[in-house]
Amino acid sequence: MDDLAGFLRTRRSRVDPAAVGIPTDRYRRVEGLRREEIAHLSGVSVDYYVRLEQGRATQPSEQVLDALARVLGLDETERGHLYRLARQRRHRAKAPGGRVRPELLRVLDLVAGAPALIMDHRLDVLAGNGLAGLLFGRSMPGLNTARHIFLEEAERGLYADWDQCTLDVVGHLRLAAGKYPEDPRLASLIGELAMGSERFRRLWARAEVRARTHGRKAYRHPLVGLLELHQENFALPDESGMELVVLSAPPGGPAEDGLRLLAGLGADNGDAHPTMNTQVRISTAPRGTPQH
Repeated sequence: MDDLAGFLRTRRSRVDPAAVGIPTDRYRRVEGLRREEIAHLSGVSVDYYVRLEQGRATQPSEQVLDALARVLGLDETERGHLYRLARQRRHRAKAPGGRVRPELLRVLDLVAGAPALIMDHRLDVLAGNGLAGLLFGRSMPGLNTARHIFLEEAERGLYADWDQCTLDVVGHLRLAAGKYPEDPRLASLIGELAMGSERFRRLWARAEVRARTHGRKAYRHPLVGLLELHQENFALPDESGMELVVLSAPPGGPAEDGLRLLAGLGADNGDAHPTMNTQVRISTAPRGTPQH
């Protein structure tokens, strides 16, 4: 799904030669740096770097990776991704399972006044509280937010910052593909998104990685209007690959009023907590296959 050679090629193409002291002129036709320039700046032979980009040099040393990260101007997230890709042939991490512990479900119960959910590395929602179900307009187990953003909500407008959301999702899935390159369900999801969304294909080809831990998240809900929320992602322990995601509203603002109204509408419909204390063990069957 992801590989060191492809990542190096895309990162090389974005480096400004002038920023690393290489003069340019109007006759230069290469986007970014040439292979021999990267090799020279990194202190490795041109032949060795060419073999890296062709996938024929599979175990670069820490010193080589450090030099490449420096020349390519990688940030902390990209640097970690580079090291994981380089280690893939030596250590292939097994994709974690999708079982949510009962204690975590109790934590969801304790989150009042804010949508909260538990997601895995594939962006499958494994459990959510009542407000999360009301926000997304559906039950939580079975929702995949990547599929929801690219294939189900692209034209309907739930995500007020849709373009930014798509960048975050693709960057997250790139990271996940680097951590779990042999996860067949992740590969299937990426293939489905690539088949169904031109924007996903374009963004995926850029090989950008992102680790979003907090930030603004805006929704345009059909019943209560614009909800400008703050998202916090809490990585869960035990290398489960899961995150607790909480979408909170600033106190005293319109978003807090909107969430309160949304909760009230759910209560009026007898559905204040439609997904509270629910979880799912994700099936490996393809979409559309009857579940038993």
